[in-house]
Amino acid sequence: MNWEQLLSLKRFGDTNKRIRKEQDETRLGFEVDYDRIIFSSEFRSLQDKTQVIPLSKTDFVHTRLTHSLEVSVVGRSLGRKVGQRLIEKYPHLQKIHGYQANDFGAIVAAAALAHDIGNPPFGHSGEKAIGEFFKNGIGKHYKGDLTASEYQDLCDFEGNANGFKIVTENRVGRQGGLRLSYATLGAFMKYPKASLPKKPTPHIADKKYGFFQSDKDAFLDVAKDLGLAKRRQGELSFSRHPLAYLVEAADDICYTIIDFEDGINLGLIEEEFALEYLSRIIRDTIKPENYYALSHKKDRIGYLRALAIGSLIHECVDLFMAYEERILKGDFDCALLDKSKYDAQIRDIIKISVEKIYQSREVVEKEIAGYQVLSSLLEVFITALNNAHEDRASNYDNLILSLLPDHYKKMNATLYERLLSVCSYVSIMSDSYAILLFNKIRGIDLG
Repeated sequence: MNWEQLLSLKRFGDTNKRIRKEQDETRLGFEVDYDRIIFSSEFRSLQDKTQVIPLSKTDFVHTRLTHSLEVSVVGRSLGRKVGQRLIEKYPHLQKIHGYQANDFGAIVAAAALAHDIGNPPFGHSGEKAIGEFFKNGIGKHYKGDLTASEYQDLCDFEGNANGFKIVTENRVGRQGGLRLSYATLGAFMKYPKASLPKKPTPHIADKKYGFFQSDKDAFLDVAKDLGLAKRRQGELSFSRHPLAYLVEAADDICYTIIDFEDGINLGLIEEEFALEYLSRIIRDTIKPENYYALSHKKDRIGYLRALAIGSLIHECVDLFMAYEERILKGDFDCALLDKSKYDAQIRDIIKISVEKIYQSREVVEKEIAGYQVLSSLLEVFITALNNAHEDRASNYDNLILSLLPDHYKKMNATLYERLLSVCSYVSIMSDSYAILLFNKIRGIDLG
């Protein structure tokens, strides 16, 4: 792979040749991608989607929206710092092609901003709830009418693939989805492969999948334009865009450190753990007198968090440049933080977060409720849509379909497309709206 091709400013849905700058000189190049994402309705719904604690009533626990904003800030820093180093290494990128360090920052920031845009309500349990509906629930009886790949898409319903659908899907008045640059779409695709064959190899790109069968052509178009390297012949599996490693690093840094911070502020984790574990990461930058001078726990934890994020940003930049040539060859098979000298500390922090936060009673109870809500909504909408497709919709079905936005009413589509359409609709709901609609349909809340 080569940087000249990887930095494509061609916009998805356009037929023009690759260009370097937008017409609007006040928002240059890749910065437009960020704006288009942040003004999308799908991004706004993240304000009421779970990051750690579902339906939290406190004012400082992160939602998917605040998490995404923070990941984009960290991603911008990573991209700019890496951009500076790459331009020093490859001066022609600036002298001949006109790229600046800020371009790298803008690409990573935009991809990081969108990285959770396809995630369903109720956190990662929402993905599992949708998958379970088809794997072991009512949706299982559709298996015989779908191809193996189509069925796998549903059984392993993936927020990353759903995000790719959202940002690229054509709609009336929205040809080419959000019309993001190919470079940003490449950086967004952390798992550039299909759901099948499912090969749980140690390679980081095989951890999940990145596109639904319905979006295969769009994915191949992006991969071809960027020159992503094929990983395995005969399979839809490609090497990552190099900047996807920075998007992943930004996400890893934020959820490791900031979820830990949330747990401490909620009282689920003792403050002493923060000083014990984070101080190992920031031992070269922490000033104990500054820490102890802060009178509020929230401020003390914030101080440690800021130093830890800064330390990990600097290390990830060094790691990226150390492995940059392998990354371009497609030979780098793990996350950047897996190579961190703080790997043991990071794993300890994640272990504590799993035990104290993710497996806490409050989280588990609301995840259980999320399973009931999502499976019920899937059943009602899928039944109504399939009955309408077969011209046997009841009055109740028609009432249910009146709640479904026109874009998702794929009555004349294939079974797979109808099932996926309902899954996509349910996935863009916020936690609160999913519960509200669930209660209204069941006649519990008519207010």
